[in-house]
Amino acid sequence: MDVESKLRVVLRDVEEVVTVEELKSLLERGGGRGYIGFEPSGLFHIGWLVWAYKFKELVEVGIDMVLLAATWHAWINDKLGGDLELIRAAAQHVVDVLNALGLEGRFRVVYADELVSNPKYWATLVRVAKNSSLARVRRALTIMGRRADEAEADFSKFIYPLMQVTDIYELDVDVALGGIDQRKAHMLARDVAEKLGRRKVIAVHTPLLPSLQGVTKMEARSLPKDEFAAEIKMSKSKPESAIFLTDSDEDIRVKIAKAYCPPREVEGNPILGIAKHIIFRGGEVEFRVERPEKFGGPVTYWRYEELEKDYVEGRLHPADLKAAVADYLVRRVIGPLRSYVVRPERVELLRKIGASVTR
Repeated sequence: MDVESKLRVVLRDVEEVVTVEELKSLLERGGGRGYIGFEPSGLFHIGWLVWAYKFKELVEVGIDMVLLAATWHAWINDKLGGDLELIRAAAQHVVDVLNALGLEGRFRVVYADELVSNPKYWATLVRVAKNSSLARVRRALTIMGRRADEAEADFSKFIYPLMQVTDIYELDVDVALGGIDQRKAHMLARDVAEKLGRRKVIAVHTPLLPSLQGVTKMEARSLPKDEFAAEIKMSKSKPESAIFLTDSDEDIRVKIAKAYCPPREVEGNPILGIAKHIIFRGGEVEFRVERPEKFGGPVTYWRYEELEKDYVEGRLHPADLKAAVADYLVRRVIGPLRSYVVRPERVELLRKIGASVTR
């Protein structure tokens, strides 16, 4: 691929890139290093497929990608009961999913345990802290799904955003990949970089899939874009809000059938979100919707925009859309991955991880 083709791949189905000019310059120089940090906090759901697909695309355009298993971060955030052994097992589950996507041997895995064992890591963290205000760190707590008042009783929560910035510096990466909910940490890393004389990391932010239950808090609509997306996203701690790779075909169909999907509405609609970010992903796909003849008969969409237009104008009924999305997920997305990830020798461990999920 030439540089323009690579740029189109990276920019496809992203929420934002800070900045596109810096990304283009990096690609012109041949690539560079990138990373995503994730909390091993439960079972992999389809919301994470959005960043996983982008992770794969970054590998394919020539960026040397690191998967940071943020084990200590998950411990600080009280995930899986603080059981580090279980947290590491959840990390391996994510590695298995990326391997199932065809990335085996094409990326590097780093555990936070390795980073924090180096005294230099903590020296960098102190430098980051000395160049960050308490107010700025407090605002960044939303990256871990926490409110500022939740950190009042557990000061370790304030360390989390500082660790995320330190991860970026210590891994020495050019690109930080993450959902749009990670924006505040990436912007903090860019701002502090100026003060420390470091290069600014390029931030690639992917969309978040809305919860299957829809927007339950109307006040959330007034939040900034990154906080709104985080407020309504699928959550591992709410199994009814998400579709997991370990779900059975029947589980998937039932969850989709019950999902929030108001006629003609796009914002916060999880079924349209799945269609846009999992099925079409900014490109062309053959997506067939079966409908009774009296409602127009079967219809095939090749681009998401066509599907959304019909839905908004009332030509596509929510029930027909749901059935088609469920069928596509079962046959084309989750089925192939599940056969690789849910191997007999891992079933009991996956069950234990799922049963130990905490908020």
